[in-house]
Amino acid sequence: MCIRKIIVIRFRRVGDAILSSVLCSTLKASFADSQVDYVLNEEIAPLFEGHPAIDRLIIFSREDQSNSKRYLAKVRRIMREGHYDMIVDTRSTFKTLPFALFSLRSPLRLGLRKSYNRWIHNYRTDCNQLGADEVCRTLQLLRPLEHRFSICYERIFKIYVTEEEKYDFRRTMEASGIDFSKPIIVCAVATRIAHKEWDRAQMVATLRLILERYVDVQLVFNFSGEAEKRIAGDICCLMNTPPRVFVNIYARTLRELAAMIAVSSFFFGNEGGPRHLSQALDIPSFAIYPPSISKSVWLPNACKRFQGIEPDDISEFIGTTYSERFSLISTAEVWMRLQPMLDSFLYRRLS
Repeated sequence: MCIRKIIVIRFRRVGDAILSSVLCSTLKASFADSQVDYVLNEEIAPLFEGHPAIDRLIIFSREDQSNSKRYLAKVRRIMREGHYDMIVDTRSTFKTLPFALFSLRSPLRLGLRKSYNRWIHNYRTDCNQLGADEVCRTLQLLRPLEHRFSICYERIFKIYVTEEEKYDFRRTMEASGIDFSKPIIVCAVATRIAHKEWDRAQMVATLRLILERYVDVQLVFNFSGEAEKRIAGDICCLMNTPPRVFVNIYARTLRELAAMIAVSSFFFGNEGGPRHLSQALDIPSFAIYPPSISKSVWLPNACKRFQGIEPDDISEFIGTTYSERFSLISTAEVWMRLQPMLDSFLYRRLS
């Protein structure tokens, strides 16, 4: 069978889309002459511009998804015009099933094993392997192909930023007072979902330790939206507004955020999309994982360069409440793991 056109469906948030991009990389490596299309939400899609494993970004706006008739009409048009040989549905929900329903002649229709898609996806997989991280789970979708093809698995997820984009945002940061002869740490001090934010007093104490030990380091507080901006401002005030803390540098788009991280030395803060982005840009990172987010799942390819902490690193006792388990992560526990990383990586890019 000749695989000429492939479509990968991946709605949801930034982190999910970044991790799922390993499917595109694996498929392009396995079927070098094929066209690989990636279906994404409009606000996330620009991140994947220039990705060598993605030939076409298929974008759905909020308006497309909020109107059922409009959504179905767009999916139908895409699939009828696409003539895809392979469909990879990473979610296999009632929302994404129409991609396969409108293209039942596609010989390879891959999805998750669900009770309702038996006659829609002809290759279904259980992607809940015990102990597997999210990248490994995602790549399991392609296991059925191994009976017919040689699959070259790619576990490393990457985002690509142009030199021009990095240059432009570097100028923006310099205009706000950043000195690029000194280390820069991008800090995710806020979270989109409030209960996933690490204790604010512990965060402030850790940031103060960074400033005290590394006398020339600069901290750039990353935030998205007004609520996170207020939190960033509050934390800066709690630190007595140090001159080496910057809350006036704002990435207006995800590509600007990627450029900001790409020209920085390190990433530190709450787990989330920006942490995945830092790893995709090969910037060393340390993240704090709340009780609801398993580090073993959501920190793929963990190594000396990419690390984090979760309550289970401190105690495996599971009989406490969410807040009690989150409180196990103290400044001392974080610093014990973070300091060696900063000592190792903070000045390496400056030498």
